[in-house]
Amino acid sequence: MSATDILLIEDEPNIAEAVRFILTRDGWRLDHWSEGSQALARIAALQPRLVILDVMLPAQSGLEVLAALRADPMLAATPVLMLTARGTAGRGAMAPGGADRVVAKPFDNDDLRRVVSEMLGRSG
Repeated sequence: MSATDILLIEDEPNIAEAVRFILTRDGWRLDHWSEGSQALARIAALQPRLVILDVMLPAQSGLEVLAALRADPMLAATPVLMLTARGTAGRGAMAPGGADRVVAKPFDNDDLRRVVSEMLGRSG
């Protein structure tokens, strides 16, 4: 079993801290990375059960990270929740770049908790 349930890739410190607080309070083990560059190596090293990925990242966008993730046969099945200030929340075909789900910023804490729990198979 992975030591990291969730890898959060988010460059805004306030948002990263809020997500960390919300999700670790529910018992999820979370690691944080703040930029798109080297994100794929970080995902490969940690093998998280879920990646929460911001769309707007320095150096390499979240959509570029997602495209590289989906192109890697060893990592392609990793569930991805995109956080975006652009567009709206959604799932599947409505989500950008092949993300499994999308949560729009600013997000409601309970909505984020619910989506993460659904994606990781925990009820409540």
